[in-house]
Amino acid sequence: MRKINRPPCPNPTALATDYKYPQNKEALKNASFGKCMYCESIISHIDYGDIEHIKPKSRFPWLKFEWNNLWYSCTRCNREYKKDKFNEDTPYINPYNEDPNEHIFISGAFVMQKQGSERGELTKIDIGLNRDSLIQNRQEKIDRVQKTVDACYRTSNEALKNDALEALKKEANEDKEYSLCIKYLLKSQDII
Repeated sequence: MRKINRPPCPNPTALATDYKYPQNKEALKNASFGKCMYCESIISHIDYGDIEHIKPKSRFPWLKFEWNNLWYSCTRCNREYKKDKFNEDTPYINPYNEDPNEHIFISGAFVMQKQGSERGELTKIDIGLNRDSLIQNRQEKIDRVQKTVDACYRTSNEALKNDALEALKKEANEDKEYSLCIKYLLKSQDII
């Protein structure tokens, strides 16, 4: 989960009656680079993506068409894990309004809550951010990047090494799948 900049609603008129209006959904999708705002999986590879209600529409019907209550997420995070859960005393991390790094960090392929962060723990557990399939996908990406890092440091050609390291740094960019894991990996090796 990374910090996301919420765009202005492209079509507020349509939003008044259709929270899934294509132009508005596309704006939320683009803001998260086509990734689930919870798990960082690229959604378009497997699904169309959901417009998720931060405060569930079943419990907060007056917020159903409120732009600031809408997120772009994968079906698994939204429908299988979060569902209609929400606690106003300990709300889930909202990457549009705050930096998730205040509540969570990455350890290998695992999302961990920072010490004392109930919100980080609830977000991690209720959204299933350490479900087996995510851990496996993150670990596969980490392993690929680590192999490339190792190859970079085995070469004696400095220009080749530097070019490869610069390319690797791009894997930590916010538009890349599981970029937060890669960012932590590259930081741990003093590459970024």
